Amino acid sequence: MSIWGQTEAGVPVPIYTLTSGKIEVRAMAYGAKLVSIRTPDRTGKVADIELGFDTLQGYLNSKEPHFGSVVGRYGNRIALGKFSIDGHSYQIPVNNGPNALHGGPKGFDRFVWQAHEVTDGVEFTLVSPDGDMGFPGTLTAKVRYTLTGNTLRIDYSATTDKPTVLNLTNHAYFNLHGDDLGNVLDQRIEIHADRFTPVDAGLIPTGELEPVAGTPLDFRKPETIGARINDDFEQLKLAGGYDHNFVVNGEAGTLRVAAVATDPESGRELTVETTEPGVQFYSGNFLDGTFTGPHGVKYKKHSGFCLETQRFPDSPNHPGFPTTVLRPGETFHSTTTFSFSTMAGG
Repeated sequence: MSIWGQTEAGVPVPIYTLTSGKIEVRAMAYGAKLVSIRTPDRTGKVADIELGFDTLQGYLNSKEPHFGSVVGRYGNRIALGKFSIDGHSYQIPVNNGPNALHGGPKGFDRFVWQAHEVTDGVEFTLVSPDGDMGFPGTLTAKVRYTLTGNTLRIDYSATTDKPTVLNLTNHAYFNLHGDDLGNVLDQRIEIHADRFTPVDAGLIPTGELEPVAGTPLDFRKPETIGARINDDFEQLKLAGGYDHNFVVNGEAGTLRVAAVATDPESGRELTVETTEPGVQFYSGNFLDGTFTGPHGVKYKKHSGFCLETQRFPDSPNHPGFPTTVLRPGETFHSTTTFSFSTMAGG
């Protein structure tokens, strides 16, 4: 552990380095963010495969697009920032057009979490007070990162003293070439999902679950990200590419494979497992060259992709979706793993 810097308010921000064989992960207390993930290619050359910055100041930029962050209290979108629990209505400040995104203007990614070392990793804790960004209840959230072998495990847990809604995920952007080597359109994605949640023009789910079969969102077999991204398909046009929640096959609550990403050029492979019911595949559509990575390369459109394991977007307003309500006396828990390997070939 070392102190990477401090916030504008003078709060020190510790950063932790986890190592296991040839894999190195750095995580910091500001936003409980994953700062870098260094893995080897098939020749043994190590590169950082996660988008981010080489200084704390880059992350303190108010417009930074959640690189590596734990987003909350509610990751993804809530329509108009409104929801109700037990007949009580709540309003979250909107920050994504007419909607609330990733917990509002000051979500969990904008706080310095308390940190302590654990076996093979680090655990971050944040206490979000009652009324924080309009959400009810004092919520205590914990995120534990552990690195063993070739697997980074993320364990989320939370408790509350009032009924609230919760959707925690990590917003890491991956580029399996290495974060300084162009876009991800030639990398391949496989998503273990027969269905997805279609969205409207505000990227809010309609409430339906539609089959991926016969659409450009069918990744049940590995497909290059860029192969169909510009197809004449309404869902792609609405999002400017992929920015959709997929309904992960299998039983929610059990750890199972959600997605596999591969880079034929480098041989790097990323396998994502989760206990969550959904995964948001986002193809970096809103990256626009504003932000510059550690190697001086500007992060342009499609410079990275995200696989955000989650409950479904706008679930509080869709009774048919898996619930995101957490009540006093209950403990929320979910697990996601990122496993790194290399494919043969060349």
